[in-house]
Amino acid sequence: MDTKSQASFQEKALELLLHDADKIAKLIKVQMDHLTMPSCPLYEEVLDTQMFGLSREIDFAVKLDLISREKGKQILDTLEKELSLLHDAYTNK
Repeated sequence: MDTKSQASFQEKALELLLHDADKIAKLIKVQMDHLTMPSCPLYEEVLDTQMFGLSREIDFAVKLDLISREKGKQILDTLEKELSLLHDAYTNK
């Protein structure tokens, strides 16, 4: 594979992972706004399932050398911080 193709795949992989992280944040926000409380088992199950899925996607991208392990960790850390802020906002209502 040439360098240009590799760079294109890396950019696309990063774009898709960031998009999936954003979808998780939006899903959790909708759940918190309309459906369930953070202490609800359904909320926790959705959050755990979505975070696990994203972490598996990131592991796959790292194995293919599409993103660095550090970038993958950064994506998860950023999402966890965002979800923590959403949780805090909800519980402080």
